[in-house]
Amino acid sequence: VGWAFGVGSAEDDNKFIGEHGFFMDGFFDNFSLWRNWLFQGAFCASGCTIVSGAMAERTKLRGFIIFIMCMTGFIYPLVVHWVWSTRGFLNWRNDDGTYESAFGPPLIDFGGSGVVHLVGGMAALLGAMIVGPRHGRFGPEDVGQFDAHSIPFCVLGTFFLFFGWYGFNPGSTRSLHTEETAHLAAIVAVNTTLAPCVS
Repeated sequence: VGWAFGVGSAEDDNKFIGEHGFFMDGFFDNFSLWRNWLFQGAFCASGCTIVSGAMAERTKLRGFIIFIMCMTGFIYPLVVHWVWSTRGFLNWRNDDGTYESAFGPPLIDFGGSGVVHLVGGMAALLGAMIVGPRHGRFGPEDVGQFDAHSIPFCVLGTFFLFFGWYGFNPGSTRSLHTEETAHLAAIVAVNTTLAPCVS
């Protein structure tokens, strides 16, 4: 359902939400849709992981599942349609039939940096505000005291995350079949490697 609302666009789509491709309709006519569906699903799931960290230890599993179903089934696809779809309300149609972003060339949401983190971050902020602080986690005598977590596990988790970026970022070129696209993916991989080194 989320695919159809967000990415499943056609000529007669409305500006608010997508209306085509429900339940993988048309996927056997265009096999590249399978690849895009899996890739977009991974981006959508990444937005949910942002939310899970913000509400950790304060949300029941049942409530979190309902929250995630609403987010992945409607909220996230809605923003995807607005930004990434050429038919969303943040785009307009030129006289020659081509579509252009309302923000012009400066808006390049490569690798989902804007959509994924905007939706995930806003949902995490809202969720953290709703569930509130961890009552009883810290008493008056514990002010300023915080036990460190396992440093080896933190480093290991960082390596897992870093490894995943090599799938997301170079994979966002969505092609690797020509020399030009291979060079583009290589530049993205180098930027992915260098960016954490300076931040």
